[in-house]
Amino acid sequence: MLPALFISHGSPMLALEPGASAAPLERLARELPRPKAILVVSAHWETPDLRVSAATQPDTWHDFHGFPPELYAVRYPAPGSPELARRVRDLLAEDGLPAALDADRPLDHGTWVPLSLMYPAADIPVVQLSLPSRLGAPMQDRIGRALSALREEGVLLIGSGSITHNLGELNWRAGPEVIEPWAKAFRDWIVERLHEDDEAALLDYRQQAPWAVRNHPRDEHLLPLYFARGAGGAPMTVEHAGFTLGALGMDIYRFG
Repeated sequence: MLPALFISHGSPMLALEPGASAAPLERLARELPRPKAILVVSAHWETPDLRVSAATQPDTWHDFHGFPPELYAVRYPAPGSPELARRVRDLLAEDGLPAALDADRPLDHGTWVPLSLMYPAADIPVVQLSLPSRLGAPMQDRIGRALSALREEGVLLIGSGSITHNLGELNWRAGPEVIEPWAKAFRDWIVERLHEDDEAALLDYRQQAPWAVRNHPRDEHLLPLYFARGAGGAPMTVEHAGFTLGALGMDIYRFG
């Protein structure tokens, strides 16, 4: 059975300059059973309700500005899967969570950037599930649990965000050896609570975790972690840990 993953996707430049993230992502792709399909909850598809991408051939969306022309030339032409989209909708409905199909949604960079490193052939169907971020961490946990059966059906479930995400406090000149203490303290607290399976503390992270709001002024990039944890359960393993630009966490976690 496939696990669920939480991937810190970093800057869109990860697609061209993967740095230390390349090896763990490539290793996971080698070691895991080949998925029949992939379902991603990305921090970059925020909606008030639940939506499931149902395009047969979703476009590659360059949903960012100010990067080199080479990055806008990258395409990730993975097929979609209307069949999986309907299965996701039906599983959510069984848990009392209505979701609508979206036949026009392209793949945002929270999805195609990490997948371009894991499965560069782009030959595995990919579906996205939107992030109703205003409903918070408990809802993401519930959604993950509602869809956990997909792991037994050969679907790789991925939450794509960032373990820390305060772009206003990044040090654009910092090398990999520079790590802001407030970012490390938050990351370490999250990992400790995950290892302890302390659900109450994790769901209350904004009150209990050190420097929570400084690390996540908004929590859309952390919420996919709760989806992955809900879908995969224990045990949790850290597949990669690190920071770029002083305070942008690049951790990758495996659940189940």
